Formats: sequence, C-alpha cells, structure tokens
Amino acid sequence: MNKSEIVRLQKYLQEKFGNRKLSLAERKEAKDSVEVMLDGEFIGVIYRDEDDGDISYDFNMAILEMDLPPAA
Repeated sequence: MNKSEIVRLQKYLQEKFGNRKLSLAERKEAKDSVEVMLDGEFIGVIYRDEDDGDISYDFNMAILEMDLPPAA
C-alpha cells in the first residue's frame, strides 16, 4: 500500500469507529498490508486485495480468550 492509500484508510477507520487513537503502520516485510494500532497497541492487520481491478480491504483482528473479561 502506498502512503496516500494508508492515510485514506486510517481516516476512514477513525471516522467509522469515532476514535482518533486508531492508527495504521506500514509493515516492512509485507507491502500488501498494514498494522492496526489502538493507542499504540497492536490490535490487527489490514490486508489489501485487488481482484479484476476491484480493491477491497480485509481487517483481521485476533482476540485471545485470556484477554476477555471473566464469564458472567
């Protein structure tokens, strides 16, 4: 992803979730994806997909069971 694409995607996510603490960081090892950060903490990865000229983005967020609050 290029820088302008990353900036557009970050702005979209900040507006969609109403949170300016969301940021995107380039990944050195993979140019087709960016890391998603929330207040400096890694929370997931967004992958860019291009198929027949159509571009889409896939947000992958892994949630560990040990990070969830206790069951009620």
